[in-house]
Amino acid sequence: MLKQIQEYYAESHDGTISDQEVFRVIDQTLAQVKDVRRVLLVPPDITRCYSYAGVITGYCYRKLSAGADVKIMPALGTHRMMTREEQISFIGEDIPESAYLYHDWRKDTVKLGTVPASYIREVTNGACDVDVDVEVNRCLVDKSFDLVISVGQVVPHEIVGMANYSKNILVGLGGRHMINTSHMIGAICDLEKIMGNMDTPVRLLFDYAEEKYLADVPLLYLLTVTTQENHQAAIHGIYAGASRKPFEQASRLAMDWNITYLPKRVHKVVAYLEPEEFTSTWVGNKSVYRTRMMIEDGGQLLVLAPGLLHFGENDEVDALIRQYGYRGTPYVLKLREEGKFDQADMVAAHIIHSSSEGRFTITYATDPKKVSKEEVEGVGYCHMDYDEAAARYDIKNLPDGYCTMPDGEEIYVVKAPALGLWRTRD
Repeated sequence: MLKQIQEYYAESHDGTISDQEVFRVIDQTLAQVKDVRRVLLVPPDITRCYSYAGVITGYCYRKLSAGADVKIMPALGTHRMMTREEQISFIGEDIPESAYLYHDWRKDTVKLGTVPASYIREVTNGACDVDVDVEVNRCLVDKSFDLVISVGQVVPHEIVGMANYSKNILVGLGGRHMINTSHMIGAICDLEKIMGNMDTPVRLLFDYAEEKYLADVPLLYLLTVTTQENHQAAIHGIYAGASRKPFEQASRLAMDWNITYLPKRVHKVVAYLEPEEFTSTWVGNKSVYRTRMMIEDGGQLLVLAPGLLHFGENDEVDALIRQYGYRGTPYVLKLREEGKFDQADMVAAHIIHSSSEGRFTITYATDPKKVSKEEVEGVGYCHMDYDEAAARYDIKNLPDGYCTMPDGEEIYVVKAPALGLWRTRD
């Protein structure tokens, strides 16, 4: 319904853009949308804390709420709802708790149609042959809102290649079948061939679903490209519009800013997970996905995870991960054939993505009072006490990238694994 509005953007290929430039793009875009009375803002949750999406969501809420009833429904997918403290930290303390709506991926969706197996077979080159139900939160299509603003960060992603765009709606506000099937298609098509690419099998699935089934949703996109600098989001681009073009422009910029190419693989990577951002391996394993292609055979990945509390973001997923663990693709596919992941293919896909397939070791450094050594080893990873790891690898005083420790150990430090992809050119 908004496809004809003019698109606006601001970007920098060699530096950052200012808050004022971001807000100018938003103002120019919103000025084209007249007479809106009920607005839904769809940002990510706090696991995208460096996306700048929280700031944008707060800005849009304040700007629009003077003349409209504005609600915020974070695109949780299967993630837990943000706490009040996280809402305040990410979006703003002046946004009332009553403005927030919760998306329940099990109960709140309605089926709009199906992406046929013939199309899936075509875009996966025959690797997958399954119908995919298109399910979204019912409030998107029941005329509850006359404007839906999807706010998201375009960044390399293990399932779709480049987040965000329609993924924010079709997965973030999606249902069980779409989430399960899209994740498994990504796993079968190999995340190492998908990450960092714009046009992938899952992206083409989402394109089909949006074109066929979301055409009547008054959907507007605000997309960012960011990195992290001194624990703050550094903004390199903002793209606004209702077509695919802003996503394409943002993807090209993200390929420059968010993909790091190394001359050769390294032996040891030390990745850090912000405690406020990562409390589960379900999201924390971006430290595995995004660094795996730069670790040499026989190498090591050490994940410093002071905030880790559980493995899944909900009880169902947590129980399956604890039961089966991260033990490689053949093991998972055998369990799947036996029906162990009935209606939970997203978990099977996550476990596949989170295994090194025996190529390198994965060690999680946790607070044993939160997640014990026995629990970590029980899911197939090695364990290290967080205090011991942090004493040796003082993340506050280590730079990103190549480092040589006082005893000569050579490591590569990644302080914000969710913000990028590290690989060699081969």
